[in-house]
Amino acid sequence: MDKFSDMMLFVSIVKNQGLAAAGRELGLSPATVTARLQTLEERYGVKLLNRSTRHLSLTDSGAMYHQACLEILDSVKETENLLQTGLKEVRGTLKISAPRDIGKQYISPIVSAFAEQYPDVTPYLYLNDNLSNLAESGLDIVIRYGELADSSLISRKLAASRRVLCASPEYLARRGTPISPQDLANHDCLALVRSNEELKTWHFQDSGKHNVITVLPKRCSDDGEVIRQWALEGAGIALKSILDVQEDINQRRLVTLLNGYMKNFNASTSSAGADLNVIYMSRQYQPKRIRLFLDFLIERFELLADK
Repeated sequence: MDKFSDMMLFVSIVKNQGLAAAGRELGLSPATVTARLQTLEERYGVKLLNRSTRHLSLTDSGAMYHQACLEILDSVKETENLLQTGLKEVRGTLKISAPRDIGKQYISPIVSAFAEQYPDVTPYLYLNDNLSNLAESGLDIVIRYGELADSSLISRKLAASRRVLCASPEYLARRGTPISPQDLANHDCLALVRSNEELKTWHFQDSGKHNVITVLPKRCSDDGEVIRQWALEGAGIALKSILDVQEDINQRRLVTLLNGYMKNFNASTSSAGADLNVIYMSRQYQPKRIRLFLDFLIERFELLADK
């Protein structure tokens, strides 16, 4: 069996999260898929997948091979288009993930503008606050707040940001305004949930002093937009990125609190710890549509910063 077919098989296994499902997609029996995967692993002398009866995940070698397969298969498709049309067309899918707040306010209009310019590109915009494994997710681009932990990925800053505590004027009139981080113990706080864990430990930096406050959440959600909406309704105090709530603050729908402190969900003392970043695997062999969208996205945020 040729290496190109092996690459198509492996990509199908990861996409469908199973050998049997990949076989159905490619018209192969489960036994054939299993045998070909085993032959592939034996050829390179590495394990590519961790498999159990209910779960399939990529090993480090598998993640590297999977990304290379995606890039090569995309490059082949691009070359086929070039040969068939005589033009290097920009076509195909573009899979993007972004937090819901920033996704609706900023990313969705940018995706729309890009799709109008390149109508043969089909964008998929996934709005969630989860931290996806980029290699396994099939996503091309992930937009997230905060610093990058995985050194195998590439991260570029889209916009400077910071965390702010905020609440509605109605809530503050009813419950009072906290004047120190410790006062939050007596307030209703709204906590984001990430990876099934409440982000209720809030960090405050002031003149080199580090305060760690564990709040008792009044409400929790894994959706940052829901947290913002609850704050607007007067349900409590939220720790949000300034980009998400800037317009609410401008319109006095929300008021910022404890403005003398640098705030975050972790102990990072870096001002970049809350910046908005675009994350992707590699520019090597990257399909033209992804390269163009990255440039388009960065240019649009530069224009926003100049306003």
